Amino acid sequence: MADYEDFTIDQGADVAIELHLKEADGSVKDLSAHSITSKMKRNYNTSESVDFLCAIQDPATRGIAVMSLTNEQTDTLNTSGRYVYDVELSYVDENGNIVIERILEGKIKVNPSVTK
Repeated sequence: MADYEDFTIDQGADVAIELHLKEADGSVKDLSAHSITSKMKRNYNTSESVDFLCAIQDPATRGIAVMSLTNEQTDTLNTSGRYVYDVELSYVDENGNIVIERILEGKIKVNPSVTK
């Protein structure tokens, strides 16, 4: 089950959210050979989405990933208000199967911009 966290971002501003990932026992999650993806949408049923740029920080053994949006991306969020998002971690297991795990989800409040 994914963790739940709400965020607030400003329309027209750069955004970077740093994730410190842990195993169930509290130890740092080794993100070697993992990839991370994240999207936000106005609601769960809409097909339009905004993709976060997601990167695992070196060294991957520290368990740190960053999801970010540019000011150009947040400026296109024409409707201020609440959005939903999730973050997925994927890897290939020992049998060659792709495993996708939702690690984080929640809502994002977008504050409107006056200066454009």
